[in-house]
Amino acid sequence: MGKTTPINEEYIFDGSIIISQTDLLGNITFANRKFCKVSGYKVEELNGNSHNIIRHPDMPKVVFEKMWNAISSGHTWNGIIKNMRKDGLYYWVDTEILPIKDEEQNVLGYIASRKPASRKSIEENETTYKKMYADQN
Repeated sequence: MGKTTPINEEYIFDGSIIISQTDLLGNITFANRKFCKVSGYKVEELNGNSHNIIRHPDMPKVVFEKMWNAISSGHTWNGIIKNMRKDGLYYWVDTEILPIKDEEQNVLGYIASRKPASRKSIEENETTYKKMYADQN
């Protein structure tokens, strides 16, 4: 597992929520100002790039496989994610991703909202993710 430094989530989020939208492939089509501030990227650096741009290398692949299975099937997904900022610092978020559907219920893309994860959620998930990460290698 990589050695990076956490940020102070409560300070940097300042009570706001990160919002982003992606196309069907996970390429960012919208990022709100708070997403830019928390991730350390400019909107121009995010738009058009894969959401993987903020994926922390410690995150087990199976978490994202389960996420993609849920959202591509038209379901909502909730989970705790460890992301990495442009400067290499990391932050944990409580994430909810919803499919964006047309009138015929076809999935057109995805919208995600994130808030700082609780210390309890971080501790519980960090232990689980370390084991999952070790098992994938």
